[in-house]
Amino acid sequence: MESGRQRPQQALFNPLAVWSEWIGSMASRGILQLAEASKSQQFAHYYGLFQQAIKALGTPAFDIEPIEFDGCRMPVRESVVMETGFCRLRSFTCARGRVGKSARPILVCAPLAGHHAVLMREVVQSLLPHADVYVSDWLDARDIPPAAGDLHLEDVVLTLQHFMMELEPGELDVLAICQATVPALAAAALLVGAGYPEPRSLILLGGPIDPRGNPTPLTRMAGSLPPSWLDALGTHVVPSGYAGAGRRVYPGFMQYPTLMMGQPERQFFLLFDYIHSQGAGDAQATREAERSIAHFGAMLDMPAEFFLDTLRVVFQQTLLPKGTWRVAGSPVRPERLRETRLLTIEGSRDMISGVGHTHAAQNLCVGVPAERRRRITIAGCDHYGLFAGPNWRTGVYPAVHDWLAG
Repeated sequence: MESGRQRPQQALFNPLAVWSEWIGSMASRGILQLAEASKSQQFAHYYGLFQQAIKALGTPAFDIEPIEFDGCRMPVRESVVMETGFCRLRSFTCARGRVGKSARPILVCAPLAGHHAVLMREVVQSLLPHADVYVSDWLDARDIPPAAGDLHLEDVVLTLQHFMMELEPGELDVLAICQATVPALAAAALLVGAGYPEPRSLILLGGPIDPRGNPTPLTRMAGSLPPSWLDALGTHVVPSGYAGAGRRVYPGFMQYPTLMMGQPERQFFLLFDYIHSQGAGDAQATREAERSIAHFGAMLDMPAEFFLDTLRVVFQQTLLPKGTWRVAGSPVRPERLRETRLLTIEGSRDMISGVGHTHAAQNLCVGVPAERRRRITIAGCDHYGLFAGPNWRTGVYPAVHDWLAG
């Protein structure tokens, strides 16, 4: 790694160390008794420490290397093809040259759930030989001026709907991951209500379509904590010195321990991979391990209104499975889908989105014929394994590839 940068094992634990120090400080000082000015000063101090910690990990970037396919090494072109105030639609295409393979577009709906979209890097790499890949890359709310307005959950739905319309949904495959499964399914359903063609296929991986059954520690917490309490203690105003100063956010360093609670062994596996590859003298594997550590530790701030909307709509009122969700005045009706090919994939060891949470989409999309629907549960697969690592490569991606080829 570059001189002067932290070693990966140090950088990996830094966000948690900052959070722990913040919580310890607040507990010892009695956060509820502190004056508002003192609270703001304390938050600004630890917020700055966290930003320094993730800065040491480097700027998150896809950096997709040339793709090997049919004996050819194909360079990858990355560009931003659409942009809103809160999201960039990134395009990844291959100069396929003499390979001559046609490629349909696929929209990867990355979650706005704490991590940058670069966490989907392996997904993009796997899909590229056979598809032109588009990724919803949500911006860090820290960098969005308050003048840009708010971002509510329904705005995320409408953003994805807009992307689908611009990419011509009738020939578009949509793959949504984790939290993004909910707005992606809603966006596809709203297309039908607005008279647009349905997406060619909809693939949902490890998301909270209906989190009421088989609760996980995260869904249990999200479903039970009062929004007013979370708003008071979990959201804060971005301090001065950042473009988003004055915007209320759910800060990255407050999210980090929540993600650890959902899959506490994840960072230890990342560190083990780094140490093992370094000890084996495998330079390529070491670089990939460093990249994985950087992507996992680089958290982003979420707009507070989006965070609170998601808690209310998805986890507490469960409006989507109840059939009572309206977006911009229009009812969300997944049963209107008729032509879309629906694939849902879960991991049997997913402790973030529990067993059955994603497959619930099968019960909502009853208008899709049974032969156009399939559910798959990957044995021994945890949440992150649904889009990275051995489980993605040997279980999830082969299933996705076969479905797309059908």
